[in-house]
Amino acid sequence: MTVELKNAYLTVQINEAGAELSSVKSADGIEYMWQADPKFWGRHAPVLFPIVGRLKDDQYTVAGQSYHMGQHGFARDNDFSVVEHSETKAVLEFTDSSATREVYPFAFRLRLIYELADHELKVGYEVHNPANHDLLFAVGGHPAFNVPLATPEATLANYSVTVAPKGVYSHIPLKAPLNDAANATDLDLTKPLALTRDLFKDDAIILDLKHQETTLMLGTDMDDHGVAMTIEDAPYVGMWSPYPDDAPFVCLEPWWGIADNVDADGQLSHKMGINRLAANQTFNAQYAVKFF
Repeated sequence: MTVELKNAYLTVQINEAGAELSSVKSADGIEYMWQADPKFWGRHAPVLFPIVGRLKDDQYTVAGQSYHMGQHGFARDNDFSVVEHSETKAVLEFTDSSATREVYPFAFRLRLIYELADHELKVGYEVHNPANHDLLFAVGGHPAFNVPLATPEATLANYSVTVAPKGVYSHIPLKAPLNDAANATDLDLTKPLALTRDLFKDDAIILDLKHQETTLMLGTDMDDHGVAMTIEDAPYVGMWSPYPDDAPFVCLEPWWGIADNVDADGQLSHKMGINRLAANQTFNAQYAVKFF
């Protein structure tokens, strides 16, 4: 089942499966979201929870007990319930169950909040801890945007990502699939980052945002269409497209969490980027995308 949001400018489709944004189409027919062709990548914009990225050996430990969990967690592969729906807003909810507690020993309520206003879609994450002890989690987005958008002959090499505020950012490399933050390098983003297939040969480009509000604009000189993602108070953002496949999409990924460090000891409480939410407290995070 899908949930639709609509205004004069955009029509948005959200799958109840995974609360996944699957389509953003302009009034003049431009589809902005990748349509999940399994030849390249069979997803649109998965919700990442309760981890972002990979765990070392796909395992972690809580209170002396070892658990197995695959990349990006399990929320993306579960059905959400629609708890609110209007013409321009939808709230979808997923809560813990006996099945989730077998792989993740925490109670939780995860809500995805989608809100459409003019040419912009806001995406909110609300994580509530109903238990009487701390909740350890990560959360993030993985939306994939079509490249090209409006000029069929354009390719990835015709696109760039412009970051604001301009500056030199810390780039955290991946020793696939783990992060190697100790060997972070400087990435000059005072000018647009030209996209090439080789840029992604070592997997995602990860920037340390240091929780400052950041906007990433994906666009081309060949037409006036693109997307501009503004991320509020996130520690990291990833940029990814498959390598070496010539896949016609780019992901801009706001993360409140990160893959395990190469030196991770497996304790979830020690995990780099983990969020700790006290009993009966609620965590909120948000990003917004302008479609033009």
